Amino acid sequence: MKVEKKDLSKSQIELTVELTAEEFKPYIKSGAEKVSREVKIEGFRPGKAPYGILKQKIGEMTILEEAARIAIDKTIDEAIKNNIDGQPIGQPQVNITKLAPDNPMEYKVIIVLLPKVELSDYKNAKVKQEKIEIKNEEAEKTIEQLREMRVKEVIANREIKNNDKAVVDIEMFLDNVPVEGGQGKGAGVIIGKGYIVPGFGKKLIGAKKGDTRKFSLPYPKDHHQANLAGKLVEFKVAVKEVYARELPEINNEFVKGFGFKSAEEFKDNIKKSIMAEKRQKAAQKAEIAMLDKIIEKSKFSDIPEILINSEAKTMMAELESGVASQGGKFDDYLSHINKTRDQIALDLLPDAIKRVKSSLIIREIADVEKIEVEDKEIEKTIEDLLKQYKDNKEIAGKINSSRYKEYLRNTLSGKKVIEKLTEWNVEK
Repeated sequence: MKVEKKDLSKSQIELTVELTAEEFKPYIKSGAEKVSREVKIEGFRPGKAPYGILKQKIGEMTILEEAARIAIDKTIDEAIKNNIDGQPIGQPQVNITKLAPDNPMEYKVIIVLLPKVELSDYKNAKVKQEKIEIKNEEAEKTIEQLREMRVKEVIANREIKNNDKAVVDIEMFLDNVPVEGGQGKGAGVIIGKGYIVPGFGKKLIGAKKGDTRKFSLPYPKDHHQANLAGKLVEFKVAVKEVYARELPEINNEFVKGFGFKSAEEFKDNIKKSIMAEKRQKAAQKAEIAMLDKIIEKSKFSDIPEILINSEAKTMMAELESGVASQGGKFDDYLSHINKTRDQIALDLLPDAIKRVKSSLIIREIADVEKIEVEDKEIEKTIEDLLKQYKDNKEIAGKINSSRYKEYLRNTLSGKKVIEKLTEWNVEK
């Protein structure tokens, strides 16, 4: 077997692998046997038809193509191992370039390599972690949100007041022409909260069930719907029901529903939770600033597009998941920000490149500093996850896979590197 090596751009290597006609013969035999087992030939059991008859039945190139696939499977790992110094990533791209009867067989394989990193002084990327404090208004806002979760709504046979909930049918018009998509039935409007446009709820105060209100309001100039932005829109609103909203008092009875014994303990826990969240955000901010410093002064060989595109795809999935977790639809989100999916993908590229560089730096530092993850650490994590998903066989199977264990090893290693970098660089 002869192998020629050629350096390409973007951390890629091309190998040209050639098998002589003699070296290719055993694979032709294997290919013929495999094809013979899959093709019915009258008078012969599967896999027993002579080569000449098989060739007449299906054509010699079909046999040679199967032989080439077998040859590639058997030789590609050896070709890569003996000719590549770096670490391959992803699946190699294979293309058969020579295939004919009684001739050498040749294929080309393109391997993408993990880019090389020349680290900067990563122990001298000093940053200060932001000092945090909590304001009373922040705790009060969270408590108010929890009260809203337990609000009681009671039908009120009276005029609408502030903080009521009005169930309404809405029609919208521009110059007496109905707005496309501007009709809604049974919409719940909390008076005093933001809804559709500023001032909408106030226009309903004083109305009661059965009333219809007509009024006009200007849409904000920066509204995401270009056809409405800055326009004076006419509304026709029919009140179908009025609910008085009763927010619970913050007392011992209320806080028991959240697992606390007293209102004081509840409020203290709210403050602690906000502080913990702020600390986490401050730590993440410092970590990003620290990694940015290291990235800025480190040197990278060409970064393969496969890494950047993969990271951008992950970031897009994270964005979609974030929108869904808030009860939204991604298409509605795109409409709101007036962008297409392709535009978002382009916007993500700079951050995708930065995340790839961060991963490369973390991997390189782990190697230089001999930061390793022991098997028992992975086993403990797997054990904990299996307990968590003991009733889900599909997830449990994935957790036990070798691919997931390798993912865990990289994740835990990265966490250890960040801990060391923080220890060296972050002033708290």
